Amino acid sequence: MKLNKIFILFVVASFMASPSFSKNDKSKGNSDSLPPGLEKKHSQGKPLPPGWQKKLSKGDVLDNDIYLRGKVVIPLGKDGSISINVEGSIIKMMEKTREIIRISH
Repeated sequence: MKLNKIFILFVVASFMASPSFSKNDKSKGNSDSLPPGLEKKHSQGKPLPPGWQKKLSKGDVLDNDIYLRGKVVIPLGKDGSISINVEGSIIKMMEKTREIIRISH
C-alpha cells in the first residue's frame, strides 16, 4: 500500500514538472530571430527594409542580423570599439556588447 502511494506521488510530480522542461519556441527577447519574411530576405542576401537606420541611435544595442550584414572597416581599437559598414552607414560600436557609439550616414 505504501509503495502504491509513492508511485502515485511520483507520477503526479512528473506530470507537474514536465511543462517546466518543455521548450518554448516563442520566447520573448530573442534578438537573433527574425520574422519569417525578413528571414527569407536575409537568407537570399536582399537588402534590409528602408528606414532601418532611423530606428538606431547612440546607446542602442545593434541587432545581430544587422551586425552580420556589416563589414569591418576599422578593426578592434584599444578602447574595445569596432566600426562596421552596413549598406553605406558606418556604425561605431563596442565589440563585446554591440552598444552603438556613433552612426555616420
